[in-house]
Amino acid sequence: MPAGTQIPIASHAASRRFAGRVGLVYGTVFGLIGTHTPFFPVWLRAIGIDASWIGIISAVPSVTRFTILPFITALAERRHALRGAIVLTAFATVAGFALIGAQRRPVAVFLAYVVTCAFWTPMLPLTEAYALRGVLRYGLKYGPLRLWGSAAFVVGALVCGLLVELITAERLIWIIVAAALLGAASSLALQHLDRPASGTAAVHGDTALLRDGGFLAAIFAAALIQGSHAAYYAFASINWQAHGLGGFTIAALWGLGVLAEIMVFALSPRFGLQPSSLMAIGAFSAVARWLIMAQEPQLALLAPLQLAHGLTYGLTQVGTMGLLVRLVPDHVTARGQGYLAACSGIVTSVASILSGATYAHYGQGAYYLMAGMGASGAILILLMRRRLIYPHSSGAGG
Repeated sequence: MPAGTQIPIASHAASRRFAGRVGLVYGTVFGLIGTHTPFFPVWLRAIGIDASWIGIISAVPSVTRFTILPFITALAERRHALRGAIVLTAFATVAGFALIGAQRRPVAVFLAYVVTCAFWTPMLPLTEAYALRGVLRYGLKYGPLRLWGSAAFVVGALVCGLLVELITAERLIWIIVAAALLGAASSLALQHLDRPASGTAAVHGDTALLRDGGFLAAIFAAALIQGSHAAYYAFASINWQAHGLGGFTIAALWGLGVLAEIMVFALSPRFGLQPSSLMAIGAFSAVARWLIMAQEPQLALLAPLQLAHGLTYGLTQVGTMGLLVRLVPDHVTARGQGYLAACSGIVTSVASILSGATYAHYGQGAYYLMAGMGASGAILILLMRRRLIYPHSSGAGG
């Protein structure tokens, strides 16, 4: 355990209060993602934007993760203002999506989306950093906190899927705006956290993270595995719609995958495997999942295949956060999350652009690229497994 993480456990009532408020914010943050991820590409197609532009626009959140996001997380941490940063970015996100809704030309949508994502993408890493501090301070488990986000993703996707049948696709952006507004309102309920304990490590802890091979291996492997979902996020709904599936069926498929993810988060406190082993299982599952997706499976196979999302995303996420709790000192949790998001942003932005170009010419063949990314993540974990099982806390600034 890194230095700075030995924190007295608070009362049961305080722990439950913190967990409830964080669960609410997780829920609204992922409720927005649940409406945005499956149906924002559908809205883009509905207003006449082609596949190549959709791939480029889909890469914007990933690009802002490694260009803007690390500066925001570091600034929030230096000012001991995680809560304030979450509130500010949440309300700015509402305004940003409203601005996007007024645009129709590809360049205008792209530019408005850049501005929006500059505020939106830091929200989740800031929330994760806030939650991980609570995990340490209140003796909580990450998985049960995080599952509320996944549950809200399902609700958001299903609500949006039902509305697809009732409203024109050009109006979907306003459902996304409404979801963002709920997130902004919930952020006001977060409590202020005491400043984490720090010593000399507080000055150098953030740069020491970038010299720690175990930390770098963990975030890069996570970026490869999670980044392998790029083609799925950008084109699954479009492809399913092209094959005649309705909005509710598409939303149900997304929801089925996230239900599996919820089960993984709920059961994660019982997992006895090392975090690196959980990530390795997620990586190998991603390889198998994307190879099958490349074959354009029918609905009968798509339904059970979506259950693999619990492994490819959920298990990878649990393993990644388990490693970061070990590797990252409490006083630099936001920066640790920022570096993870930045690394993921670089990998996912490239994957999104490549998947857009590949999908435009080869359709489902884009999933072969995603399978290769998953395999690369698995190889990296296996090569660095000893370092990840026995992390050197001194290398992380502890």
